[in-house]
Amino acid sequence: MSSRPGFGKHIPSADVPDAWTIHADDAKLHERSGSRGAVFVFPGTGLAVGKKNARALFPSDTARMEIGTVGALALSVTSSVSIVIVNKYLISTLGFPYVTCLTATHMAVTAVALRFAARAKLLEPKPIEKKALVKFAALNGVSVAFLNLSLGFNSVGFYQMTKLAIIPCTVGIQTAFYAKRFSREVKASLAVLLLGVAAATVTDVRLNFLGTVVSLFAVATTCVSQIWTNTMQREHAVDSTQLLHAASPYMAVILAAVALPLDVGLNGGGRASTTTDSSDASPRAVVVVAAATCAIAVAVNFSTFLVIGKCDAVTYQVLGHLKTCLVLAFGFFALGDAIHLRNALGIGVALVGMGAYGAAEAAEKKKNAKSAKSAAGVEGGLGSESVSQKSLLPTTTRG
Repeated sequence: MSSRPGFGKHIPSADVPDAWTIHADDAKLHERSGSRGAVFVFPGTGLAVGKKNARALFPSDTARMEIGTVGALALSVTSSVSIVIVNKYLISTLGFPYVTCLTATHMAVTAVALRFAARAKLLEPKPIEKKALVKFAALNGVSVAFLNLSLGFNSVGFYQMTKLAIIPCTVGIQTAFYAKRFSREVKASLAVLLLGVAAATVTDVRLNFLGTVVSLFAVATTCVSQIWTNTMQREHAVDSTQLLHAASPYMAVILAAVALPLDVGLNGGGRASTTTDSSDASPRAVVVVAAATCAIAVAVNFSTFLVIGKCDAVTYQVLGHLKTCLVLAFGFFALGDAIHLRNALGIGVALVGMGAYGAAEAAEKKKNAKSAKSAAGVEGGLGSESVSQKSLLPTTTRG
């Protein structure tokens, strides 16, 4: 077994995989950095105004949009927490070590499921430029690889700090390159949230040069890949299901390409580190539970793209930390994990931060809606000119 800090080590029961990219940390850590949260009228995008789309500003359409967003958030939380629990049983109890291969399988199953849905006329596929899809899928695969390596080369505490760094990094990228502005209230609520999650989850923090460099790349690639999940939908005029339908085969192939070397390297030749003796686990049990994770993963992947499309990367990350708190609470109350005062206070502070973030986003939504109505009135006699964000950062289709 490797002596590197994160290789083959066991992590507390709350820490397992949750999203469409189950890092090797999955066996050990919780949800994949996520991000999205509160409701925006046109979250994370420039607001188009003019004759053709002025009706989108009216209350009835806004209400429908809010209901759809709440549904997407609820599906994301429910499916992600479910897959964390099932993945924990598969990885920690049954001793299944190939977590990145499992992630690739999840994406492949999602691709197949969406093609059956297309044949049944449940969705309408839309072609997207192949070059853009390959770049998008490659970035997501690289993000998973760096996150796995980050846990492998660092202590669990430093890895958790890496995941916490994704929100401020995303805010910085969107501010610098996407002309997105965050109010003081939003920034303050995010600070409270991160403080609470850090108190609840971060333990030992040990630094080393290689691990720090890998973590920096992990944060950067994760932030950009999640931002691209939103911008791809706008640039190519597709919805979340159409983007997932087009990108999932490429993502499955790229994840499969990096899965075996990562799984073998991070688990000491494929040997899982668990707290129980998994030698008696039957192959049938492993197959049945793995199949269950694949079924849940379809909902996780769908809801991830849906939430990112309706909200933004920061909101998805906030949602990811909510999942972390829920998984920790599940461990405390359902599995009998030891609970310490710092954990409980951290979860409480994090929930306060999430509530404050939701309130700040709601206030900003109302402010944007009023501004958009005023702009629509001014634009009414000037044609259908639109106001949109321009990104200074190369997108999936440029360069």
